[in-house]
Amino acid sequence: MASAHFKKKSKTKEEIPTASLPDIIFMLLIFFMVTTVLRETTVQVRTTLPQAEAITKIDQKRLVSYLWVGPLKLADNRIGDTAVQIDDALVEEFGNIRLIMYRKLIEQPKLIVSLRVDKSSEMGIVMDVQQELREAGTLRVNFSTKRQINP
Repeated sequence: MASAHFKKKSKTKEEIPTASLPDIIFMLLIFFMVTTVLRETTVQVRTTLPQAEAITKIDQKRLVSYLWVGPLKLADNRIGDTAVQIDDALVEEFGNIRLIMYRKLIEQPKLIVSLRVDKSSEMGIVMDVQQELREAGTLRVNFSTKRQINP
């Protein structure tokens, strides 16, 4: 008696089901749209940052408010007088720095002010800005720099 062993062919498909693929792609698209932060400010002040050897990177960028100090950019690549910019607005009077930063501090109690000062700016103006920040109560201040490249 001869035994015949026959293999049954499986009728299952070897394809990956793609029915939920559009849902997954849509969820990923929504995720990246919600988490992406776009640059909102147009810098109107020239800031050539000084170089430093010992720098520390700030991890939480959402807590940082940038304040630029440097010569005003004019048309035809000319440079004007030293100006202060917070967000998109140029600050005309130093007293306004105190008001603006105090409001920001109320909204975000862990606010860090990052000063981006042009290396050719006068120290007197920088000291005036620092004094206004002290008056506003924004005591967490850092200076932005470039990393010094050692030969």
